[in-house]
Amino acid sequence: MTENPGILLTLFAFLLTIGVLVFIHEMGHYLVGRWCGVKADAFSIGFGKEIIGWNDKRGTRWKIGMLPLGGYVQFAGDMNPASTPSDDWLQLPAEERSRTFQSKSLLQRAAIVLAGPAINFLFAILILAGFALVYGESVTPPIVGTVAENSTAESIGLENGDKIVEIDGDRINLFSDLSREISIIPDEEVEIKFERDGSIISKEAKIGVRIEKDRFGNEYRIGLLGISPGSLERRDVPLWEAPIVATRQTGEIVDLIVTTLGQVITGRRSVKELGGPLKIAQVSGEQFVAGLNQFIFFVALISINLGFINLLPIPMLDGGHLIFYAIEAVRRKPANPMVQEWAFRSGFALVVMFMLVVTFNDLTSFGLFRVFSG
Repeated sequence: MTENPGILLTLFAFLLTIGVLVFIHEMGHYLVGRWCGVKADAFSIGFGKEIIGWNDKRGTRWKIGMLPLGGYVQFAGDMNPASTPSDDWLQLPAEERSRTFQSKSLLQRAAIVLAGPAINFLFAILILAGFALVYGESVTPPIVGTVAENSTAESIGLENGDKIVEIDGDRINLFSDLSREISIIPDEEVEIKFERDGSIISKEAKIGVRIEKDRFGNEYRIGLLGISPGSLERRDVPLWEAPIVATRQTGEIVDLIVTTLGQVITGRRSVKELGGPLKIAQVSGEQFVAGLNQFIFFVALISINLGFINLLPIPMLDGGHLIFYAIEAVRRKPANPMVQEWAFRSGFALVVMFMLVVTFNDLTSFGLFRVFSG
């Protein structure tokens, strides 16, 4: 039985997880900024009052703040949320102005902003590639394990050990391919090809339907074949294939995040299931005591989440900046500064509201309000 982590160990694991990932994220911005010739005034892990800090030979202030829920790189001249040139910036000497964020081309600014989320994904891919190289890859072939009664699978005579090879001409390599293919074609007539004892059998079948309802009463029709997978297999992954496997796994995790977020937005999944920093802290401690491998894998998952969240098209996040750069590319000039200012204020309010919601969820899951209510 896994030991329950104490408060100090949980706090340590949380600070380690967030500290490492925020550092990596901000380092992406910093390195690409330096490559583009932009001076960094400050590199901070955490917000609020500085706990410790030092200056390097380039004049960058490296520091750690009291509130460890994020970080930032303050580039020279980048003094407002919209990154628009000010009168003070225009009065700078030409050489000094050329080292500021605003002086760079649209493509360079976009690259600097994109680098943060990108390096989070790259970091996760490196971790997953290492796991694939050391432990191999778990795969579930599209082989029938059990067949449900009164199902589509039973109607066409599928049996234990049969291997699904095609659905309406689409090649099936893994059981996950089969699940994805079937789920989006409820109540449709399809051709299913499967292999049995070395022979290929083709059958016409009508995919079954499973009805799911959200909390608003909306119904969703999900395709259902009526089989469960067979045994899980493990294969060795060569060095050249490890990055490919890791990239595919990262894509699957992002797809799961998008699906879950879509279910929350449409009401198919309760917003109460969203966790915040307190829940991350709790799970950090649990994974830390569970073992090094589990903890490292958890860090990779959080890194993917951090990269994805920062790419959301919300002002104040990297994705919001990229949206404005896209608008600038189309209009051939930046969006109105007042529009940008209000957009970033709205984005800030949205982020704060989201943090309040997930923190409330965390406190509720910990039973704090039940304690107060007696």
